[in-house]
This record gives sequence, structure tokens and C-alpha cells, in this order.
Amino acid sequence: MGQNNNLESSPAKLGQSIGKALGQVVVGQDQAVQQLIIALLAGGHVILEGVPGTGKTLMVKVLAQLIRADFRRVQLTPDILPTDIIGTNIFDLEKREFTLRKGPVFTQILLADEINRTPPKTQSALLEAMEEQQVTLDGESLPLSELFWVIATQNPLEFEGTYPLPEAQLDRFLFKVIIDYPDRASEKKILQNRQGGFQAKRQDLGRINPVATVAAILQARQEVSKVQVDDQIMDYLLELVQRSRQHADLAIGASPRCTVAWMQTAKARAWLDDRAFVTPDDIKAVAIPLLHHRLILRPESMLDGLNITGIINSILQQVPVPR
Repeated sequence: MGQNNNLESSPAKLGQSIGKALGQVVVGQDQAVQQLIIALLAGGHVILEGVPGTGKTLMVKVLAQLIRADFRRVQLTPDILPTDIIGTNIFDLEKREFTLRKGPVFTQILLADEINRTPPKTQSALLEAMEEQQVTLDGESLPLSELFWVIATQNPLEFEGTYPLPEAQLDRFLFKVIIDYPDRASEKKILQNRQGGFQAKRQDLGRINPVATVAAILQARQEVSKVQVDDQIMDYLLELVQRSRQHADLAIGASPRCTVAWMQTAKARAWLDDRAFVTPDDIKAVAIPLLHHRLILRPESMLDGLNITGIINSILQQVPVPR
């Protein structure tokens, strides 16, 4: 596969091109792919959750290749230190001075694999970089890439040896995208791809044609910010947020940070649909990945068998859509 010099730039074509190319490699995850693209254009970090072997790492590698972004991956383990992520100053005996050895955080797309397998101190170091878009080493602030985008994968918490992210840290992730098992037809396509010789190795991924550039993504983020949100739509969004905070089955509702993120992701979805304004459908479409990791059920509601997805859907049904 050669380089593609005719990269797509219009909203609909940009989203379709990335989604189609990604879907050819990561088969059977169309909804997750769409949510990942929305998060990229909204400029928010993402948690990918799913059992091992469902293509989480592959999805991020391919996306980085498709937009020509620098990519680094760090495998998080119980013994990894904050300096293994952000870097450290090393004393050079010959030059008799300290030199910076940069960690993997100095990239454009960082895949933090299995974030819930590393202790809170290391999680916090990464989350500080996400929030501030810079790191501080020995009192010196060092800026990160303008694109800087973190995808943190995690296995479901019932797996042994995990450290659940606290609610305050979860709230800093824009989306939680669930990667489920593919259906039978999609899994057959995975087998056919492998039979045809494709393997998720660097040499195979390197032959994937880019369909966009980092500059195009940054420009798209600027355009997303200009999408209009009518007062009625804003009031509709605020009513949904209030319902989450007042819901009898929820201990924690949506935060103000969540409210801002909800509007931004709805704008990204509208932009991908080639619209300059947000509709109620945009608000609804991003609700589950946006709220799933932020809303906390009351213990008694858990015992009653309720789940967050059901609560979100009930809130969406209860609040009248503006006309």
C-alpha cells in the first residue's frame, strides 16, 4: 500500500474515511469506532474497556496510522513508576550536566494499556499530564503535543489484580467506550483477514494508507468548536444533567465538567454529520459513552439489579425533546 496524497478534508468524508478504513482492520466494532472518532474531534481522552483479545490495542494503533500521528504505547503494570511514563533527568558524567530522558507521554497519541493494573500514584501522574497537557520535572514545566490524546485500555474490574480508577479521575475521561465480542459474521471476517495474511504487526500496519493528517484533525477541532448550540438545546441538555443529579437510584450525577463535555461531543457528532448546529439526536447519541463511567448507582439500586445504561435510557425518555 502506498501513500495516499489525496487526503479527505470535508466533515462527512473525514469521518467516513477514518471509520471505513478502521473498520476494515478492526472488524465488528462500528459503534466503538464512531465513538472514538467523536472523542478525537472533541479533544477528549478515552477509556476503552473490554476483555483481552477484542482488538483494543489494534484499534488505537490503526487510528494513529490513519492520521499520521506519532504513537507510543506503555504497558502499565503494578511495578511501573511515574517516571517510567513522564521521564526523568539523567546526570551525564561526561558533560557534567543533567539531560532529559523523555518518557512515552511525549507523543501525539499515547496508548496506556491496562490502566487499572497500575497503582494510583502512577495513574495520577498520567492523569495530571492529561489535564494540564504538560508535565513538570524537577520544577520545570514541559509542554506536550498540541494533539496529545490518551487512550487508556482496561479490563473489566472483575479481573484479578486491578486498581479501580477513583470517580474524580474517571471524570477526566471524555468517553468510556465498551469493546464487546464481535458477532459471528464479523469474527469470520477476522479469520478471513488472518487467512489472507494480515497480522497486527508493525510491517502490516505500516502499509495502511493514511486518510487524514494531524493538522487536519486539529483544524477539525477548531471547526467543531464553532458548531452552534441553540438555547433550547442547551436547556434540554441542562435538564438531562439535572435529572441525573436528582435521580433516586443515583449516588452521583453528572458534573459540570460532564455538562461541558456533553455539549462538545454533541457538537463533534453534528460536525461529522456536516451540520453547523446541534440537534437533540446529537445529545442523545453521545449520552451512554459520556455518562456510563460518571454516574454512580446507589448500593441498594445495585441490589435491585439496576444498571447505569438502563438509568441513562430512562432519563433520556423522561425529558421532553424541544420542538
